Parts: sequence; structure tokens; C-alpha cells
Amino acid sequence: MKNLFKTNNENWSALIARLALALVVFPHGAQKLFGWFGGNGFEGTMGFLTTQGGLPWIVALFVILIESIAALMVFFGFATRVAALGIFGLFSIIAVQYHSANGFFMNWFGNQKGEGLEYFIILLGLALTLIITGGGKASADAALVPVNNNAN
Repeated sequence: MKNLFKTNNENWSALIARLALALVVFPHGAQKLFGWFGGNGFEGTMGFLTTQGGLPWIVALFVILIESIAALMVFFGFATRVAALGIFGLFSIIAVQYHSANGFFMNWFGNQKGEGLEYFIILLGLALTLIITGGGKASADAALVPVNNNAN
């Protein structure tokens, strides 16, 4: 369990990956949980995901919690590996299930029906980086499990 929190407090790359991932994912979660940024809020999102999306309520709940709470955990570097794994798993499913048929590119030029995989590749790369490295510099993980980075 202790190894889940273990990280190099001098790792600036992990800090940058944490902030980038959290700043991209959290607004999507805030739409779903709080109704911010034009979102439907918790009840509206649960209703959409369970009726039109056809998801069981527990899966819909996890979608909302991963995009909001796990994104905040990544931002603060608390249980970074666990939170990043949740984000990685969720967005892997979303990418394969709903976007892989649309090719690689986003649909900014209007020549395809939906968004492709490029956003997801970057997002999954950031999440995978954090699964490997942990929270890095200025993370709650580093404060909870101090590591002697000069050993070796």
C-alpha cells in the first residue's frame, strides 16, 4: 500500500503531467457533478447516462466521480496512481467505445462525423505517466511517504 504513494519529490515532469491532466479532465467532471461550465449537474448527468447512455447507475456514478474527484486527487497529488488509473481506465473505454470509429483527428474541419482519438492519446499518455511516476514534486503523496531521492 505504501508503494502506491511512493514518488520522487524532485520530479517536475510528474507535477507538469498532474496539472495538465487535472486541468483538462476536471472541467468535464465539474459539468457532470456541479453543473458548472454549462453542464447538467449530478441529477441531469445520472439521468442521461442511465437512460440514453444505458449505463447501470453504479457505472454512471463512477464516471462522474472519476472525472471530478479523481481529477482533483491528481491535481493535489493525493493517491495519484490510483486516481490516474481510474482516469486511464475510464477514458480508454470512452476512446474505444465511442471514438475509435472516427479515426485519429478531432472533427474541427467538419469532414468527419465525430471526434477521433488524438485527444485521448494525449490524455492516456499523461495518465500512464502518473501511474508510473506517482505524484512527483509538490504532491500530497510525497508529503505522506517521504523518499530519500539521493539514495543510489
